[in-house]
Amino acid sequence: MTTASGGHDRIELVATLLLAVATVATAWSGYQSTRWNGEQAKAGARANALRIESAKAAGLANAQTEVDVASFTEWINAYARKETQLSAFYFRRFRKEFRPVVSAWVATRPLKNPGAPLTPFAMPQYKLAARVESDQLETRADLYAAQALRNIQRSSNYVLAVVLFASALFFAGISTKLTSPKLRIALLSVGCAVFVVTALWIATSPVSVSV
Repeated sequence: MTTASGGHDRIELVATLLLAVATVATAWSGYQSTRWNGEQAKAGARANALRIESAKAAGLANAQTEVDVASFTEWINAYARKETQLSAFYFRRFRKEFRPVVSAWVATRPLKNPGAPLTPFAMPQYKLAARVESDQLETRADLYAAQALRNIQRSSNYVLAVVLFASALFFAGISTKLTSPKLRIALLSVGCAVFVVTALWIATSPVSVSV
């Protein structure tokens, strides 16, 4: 009788401990899921903000290209007609970023050299700072978007952990209601196994905390 009572007490103790630690683990996983949802929202918002800035920079680059094309068209007409004064007038009005590119293109002697680039826009020197900035912002936006996806997955993992820990709680709780020692041990063993496997899995997951 004493042995049976001792075995019963040990089962009760294990069930109580499992209920306690599984409850804490469930609460922790729920907290982490909420935290990673917040991290995902912040990363997503940052990605959207960067894409807006990238679009603005791209718009500026497009506008600058249009200005360069229009001013170059007027200049090349005067240059081809050898209207020195007029071509100089247009040249001085090139954008500061565009003027060195035209000079490099002229140095290729496009009127006599058939191998010269057709326009300055085909020169490797033609790089708009606004376009570079747009590309850089888009690259950063992609990084934040990828981070948002990772955070969504992390939040989903913790939601699954909540479900698994809740299952462990269920098995532990049910085991205390049964009268058959074998059934109690079986259910308690399942609950412990679910808890241990889930705990080991979650232990390798990233943690987000707010101080």
